[in-house]
Amino acid sequence: MKTKRNDVRNVAIIAHVDHGKTTLVDGLLRQSGIFRANQEVQDRVMDSNAIERERGITILSKNTAVNYKGTKINIIDTPGHADFGGEVERVLKMVNGVILLVDAFEGPMPQTKFVLQKALDLDLKVIVCINKIDRPEARPAEVIDEVLELLMDLNASDEQLDCPFLYASAKGGFALDNLEDEPKDMTPIFETILNYIPAPEGDPDKGTQVLISTIDYNEYVGRIGVGKVDNGKIKINEDILLLNHHDPQKQERVKVSKLYEFEGLNKAEVQEAGIGSIVAISGIPDIRIGDTLCDPSNPEAIPFQKISEPTISMNFMVNDSPMAGQEGKYITSRHLRDRLYRELNTDVSLRVEDTKTPECLKVSGRGELHLSVLIENMRREGYEFAVSKAEVLYKADERGRKLEPMEIAYVDVPEEFSGTVIQRLSERKGELQGMSQASGGNTRLEFEIPSRGLIGFRGDFMTMTKGQGILNTTFDDYAPYKGDIKYRKQGSLIAFEGGTSVAYGLFSAQDRGTLFIGPGEKVYAGMVIGQCGKAEDVELNVCKTKHLTNTRSSSADEALKLTPPRVLSLEQALEFIDTDELLEVTPKSLRIRKRILDSRMRKRASLK
Repeated sequence: MKTKRNDVRNVAIIAHVDHGKTTLVDGLLRQSGIFRANQEVQDRVMDSNAIERERGITILSKNTAVNYKGTKINIIDTPGHADFGGEVERVLKMVNGVILLVDAFEGPMPQTKFVLQKALDLDLKVIVCINKIDRPEARPAEVIDEVLELLMDLNASDEQLDCPFLYASAKGGFALDNLEDEPKDMTPIFETILNYIPAPEGDPDKGTQVLISTIDYNEYVGRIGVGKVDNGKIKINEDILLLNHHDPQKQERVKVSKLYEFEGLNKAEVQEAGIGSIVAISGIPDIRIGDTLCDPSNPEAIPFQKISEPTISMNFMVNDSPMAGQEGKYITSRHLRDRLYRELNTDVSLRVEDTKTPECLKVSGRGELHLSVLIENMRREGYEFAVSKAEVLYKADERGRKLEPMEIAYVDVPEEFSGTVIQRLSERKGELQGMSQASGGNTRLEFEIPSRGLIGFRGDFMTMTKGQGILNTTFDDYAPYKGDIKYRKQGSLIAFEGGTSVAYGLFSAQDRGTLFIGPGEKVYAGMVIGQCGKAEDVELNVCKTKHLTNTRSSSADEALKLTPPRVLSLEQALEFIDTDELLEVTPKSLRIRKRILDSRMRKRASLK
């Protein structure tokens, strides 16, 4: 018989990018007494990964727990980016309700719609929290209307429409039931969670059932499965059966060697856990997301939605440039292969496939950001490799037609830029679906566009809107192929020979376009050193020095004025490269190069 466990609440915080999820968790942790009064705590304490801290984004969902009035509240901080949407879909299976965070100025955004749709589909209770009410331009009353409109658009039931609304400043550390109230602390959020989010239900007398929703990985203990106890109890050293709803063949007898529950930012070891508890389990080497741990006497797998398929792929290959092996610690195909397959331990939206040659692996993910985060992580760990331009993954329908992934792109721009944006996205096979007024006097454009039309677009978009535009995308569906797209209108400036770049050679080269390198940098034949002003590739000798004679002195070079080079970030370099180019990634450098370094071979290949 099902019973409720009233001393536990499980809740996830969901929102669009940058609406303050991680900062809100900080506020809840501070108030619950997790930190000592004099303890120095960095902001966004849940973003533990260096890249998460630098970029201000959450990549992996994180678990924490606080105690309030004798009730344990398990809180899951989820990512907001569409590329990490797979994380959100899974963790919602562990909770009974969500806190939907909406920025008091921006209002509901595309990803708000995506995550709210997932929560409503699972029939979860929703608490709406209007965050950042202390912003000077905040408009909480209008945002509430917009949230209610969104709920109606998503066909929410009457009960779901009747959800509680709170107002908060996660940064200020306070929440309010009404805007007129005096700001104090986060108590209204804790109280609403206790009163509105249902306690987890399960049958304590039934056989054990735990659905694994997230995988953590630790060098010492290997894979750690995180999931909620749906029925029964789970104990240490107990014999248990590992099943999977989508893989009926999988039936493995395993033993739980360690069991943890979350306490604040740490994991506390426990001997057993009952219904509703969110637990971390180690000691099972082959545990995967979607697996069910259950009692051998009652082998029943819990249904689990399929993980969203990747839409974009890149080739990761061994670096074979003339400078290969000079800066990286791990450079062989074995190193590359082991590292990429190890990433599959924790990232379920990633696919790694072997190709015809052992030096090259095909890696597929949910978007450019997804793959660029992986590249940056590997780079910091000392790996050296090369990657190709991102390409979309096509499918075929039953009639053999080529289908490609489509996205809905929402663009918020000042009115004077809307004409340029419409023209550029139309060139990339985008179709304008709607145009409306957005907050802050901006124009909101809604496009249906092929995923490949957005590859390499963000850099151009920021330039054409002078950094004021906001671009959000969500995956829509597969649709018939829309035709060829020309990614880049300008060609590349290519080094003609190897050596060290000098001011004299660069001075004559800079008239041809924008340079990516300055003097004193090592170059090799076939390396891309800049962007050409025209739609053709141009080979230049930037290592060329002046012939010295009695009347020509080398010191005259000092008078040459060089324009500072354009230094590309990883994202910009990935956006810039064309289909016949590669990006050489090392711990210290990013170099763009032609796939075929020899100029005669390159010309011959282009004529085929």
